[in-house]
Amino acid sequence: MAKVADRYLAGDSWNVVEKGFHPEKQRVSESIFSLSNEFMGLRGYFEEGYSGDHLQGSYFGGLYENKEVGHPQVFKGFVTRENFIVNACDWLYTRIYVKGEQLDLARSKFSDFTRSVNLKTGVMERSFVWHTKSGARLKISFTRFLSMGHNNMAMQRMRFESLDKSCKVVVRTGLSFATYQEIAAGWDMRDEAGSAREIPDISYWDINKRQSKPGRYAIQASTKTTGFSAFCSYKLSSNISLTEKPFEREETVGCDVSFTVKRTALVVLDKTIVNFWERPSEMNSRQVWSQGTTLFNKYKKTAYEKALAEQEEYWAKFWETRDIVIQGDNDSQQGVRFDIMQLHMAYHGGDERLAIPSKGLTAEVYSGWIFWVVETYCQHMMIFSDPEAAKKLLKFRYHGLKGALQRATEVDCTGARYPFCTIDGPESCATWQHADMEIHVGVGIYRAIELYIMHTDDKDFLYTYGIEMLLQISRYYASRGDWSPRGDFGFYGVMGPDEYKSLVHHNYYTNFMGKKCFEYTLKVIREMQTKAPKEWAKVKKTVGLTPREPEEWKKMASKMRLLKDPKTGVCEQHDGYFDLPEVDVASIGPDQIPIYKNWAYEKILRMNMVKQADVLLLPVWFAHQWNDKDTQANFDFYEPRTIHESTFSISIHQILFAELGRLPQAYDFFKYMCRVDLDDYQKNTAQGLHMTPKSGTWLSMVYGWGGMRTGKRRLSFAPSIPKKWKRYRFRIVSRSTILEVTVDHKEVQFAIVEGPSITIEAYGKKEKVTQDGVTVKMPKIKPAKPMKINPPVRPLW
Repeated sequence: MAKVADRYLAGDSWNVVEKGFHPEKQRVSESIFSLSNEFMGLRGYFEEGYSGDHLQGSYFGGLYENKEVGHPQVFKGFVTRENFIVNACDWLYTRIYVKGEQLDLARSKFSDFTRSVNLKTGVMERSFVWHTKSGARLKISFTRFLSMGHNNMAMQRMRFESLDKSCKVVVRTGLSFATYQEIAAGWDMRDEAGSAREIPDISYWDINKRQSKPGRYAIQASTKTTGFSAFCSYKLSSNISLTEKPFEREETVGCDVSFTVKRTALVVLDKTIVNFWERPSEMNSRQVWSQGTTLFNKYKKTAYEKALAEQEEYWAKFWETRDIVIQGDNDSQQGVRFDIMQLHMAYHGGDERLAIPSKGLTAEVYSGWIFWVVETYCQHMMIFSDPEAAKKLLKFRYHGLKGALQRATEVDCTGARYPFCTIDGPESCATWQHADMEIHVGVGIYRAIELYIMHTDDKDFLYTYGIEMLLQISRYYASRGDWSPRGDFGFYGVMGPDEYKSLVHHNYYTNFMGKKCFEYTLKVIREMQTKAPKEWAKVKKTVGLTPREPEEWKKMASKMRLLKDPKTGVCEQHDGYFDLPEVDVASIGPDQIPIYKNWAYEKILRMNMVKQADVLLLPVWFAHQWNDKDTQANFDFYEPRTIHESTFSISIHQILFAELGRLPQAYDFFKYMCRVDLDDYQKNTAQGLHMTPKSGTWLSMVYGWGGMRTGKRRLSFAPSIPKKWKRYRFRIVSRSTILEVTVDHKEVQFAIVEGPSITIEAYGKKEKVTQDGVTVKMPKIKPAKPMKINPPVRPLW
């Protein structure tokens, strides 16, 4: 791969630490030290203000603005308005002064800088010694966390300690809506930070109401276009007696406090923050203020120590069941836990109207959008670790069904055309080649439904929400596909998951998944007609299904065109892919990464270079329907042609490297996957964490090293282990059973942690795992010899 690690962080298996300030990495650090709790999130910015390059980001999950898209020409079907996450209140707002000098780490003299995040508790800390111009040395530390048990509450602690002489300090702390949307003017792919920096920052807030009095500070603002109201409040407390002097400015409220820090004494300021917002369709501005006030009164007496104890208890319970333990590789262990923690903070099923934004709540790039990868990748992790959260993710898509139905009519189709990206249901992508041609979103949703039902048996969901989505998704694909003159069916003018090929015909992944979607929908129809006739009659009436439609879907599935070279077994990514000009991916240097920044867009689209796994998704998700020979042939053909410009690709290739016994390569890809942000492999961590790809780390552990496959109701495993590791362990949930898998170089142990016995396959042999557990000897793994496969030569016409 043309990707190299850029390491400057340290720590251990439970901590990520920045020792010494790296101003040139500030945006990267702000992303890595981001915190969230699904309801709200913020980057790891300096609360005391910083005049150097940075992005002060504070966001609420699902709270968005929209803007008109400035197409030079508009055609029918173009998206003309798009939603985007909006930079909200800076509720950590702090300014610190000593004898008129303001603390600013871009200008002030300081030493002993440390910034860290505790992966065990989700607590971020930062400390340094400020050498003031007046000669004082003041040690200052900041601690912050967002409550996981009470999503509306967050805590900030400031500690001041004089290292030599007494020092008078003035602290201004408050709530500020004087925040700006850096990327509002557009995303320039050529720019280092990703935004159109030459256009002034834009604010999207109007202040509704303020309140400043000792013991309670509050401010509320509404978004200019969408009308969301956000209420923010705090209470200040200290270990010393303080006099609070309230202040109000147009966009900021808070108080000033002054105190003397004596040598060896410690002054502590605690800020209890309570935030609330609601959709305008649910509450008006007055009701939001009232509800926010109620929540403030509920949490205002919560002491920092009590909130921290609850936070630690929450995470201890989480890690007890969700930790993945690796012995013998601290770097991998740190990376795995960082990814698991960040993804859980971004989404844990608290609100079925929310899903997992591509960047979580860590930046503005990708605008807080939810992409197709939630179903194609993240749902595999959710189904086998938190089935209830997986169901809520599917319900998010159900809530978006109305928007999907509307979108289908806009592009001259019927049924549900699910968006390429969205926040609340409607399509938000104005880049038309993605919005209009990446039609594979719906088949990803189909597969997530099938997998969820297969391993939970939640027929109540299937017979209500699930079947309605399946029918409308199948109806869309029937209207979007076409018949060729020779009598087969397929999808024309599409863009597959690869995304480096535009307006192609018969993308193999899309056609294959379309076929499976039709077949599964028909299977559920037959099942409901027999086992749930009342529910079937109701949903059939709801969607207006005609008797002819299922018959058409059956024919379309049977006649689906799937391009495959019979000699080699290689599936052609799309019609004509084998004839595209070759790109030697191995010769592309790190200075060309990211490709989007360095190559002309149309040059990318005309080459055979693959951005990310496309065809290769199928032998992983449908492993039981692929033979070993075809899996290896397709992997050996497409892997050398893949640049992995998307981090999702890494996990799929790692899984297949492990399956083929090529463990050194699998290990290299695993290290890339689990440290993609910590080591900034993609050179874009500054634009926010790769949040949804963090599920790829879990996939690489469970599907890759664990060799788990899910194509049948019975799970199968074929574990392997890197040479460097001593042992690893993970747990998965299947129906009501929690299964623990422990692997070392000699054996694999399967144990029941909770629930009834379960029957699995281990290296192809059926095993019943009871409370006594099962131990299987680790077989000797012989790596598959790589094959050199050239594109088939087509006959000349």
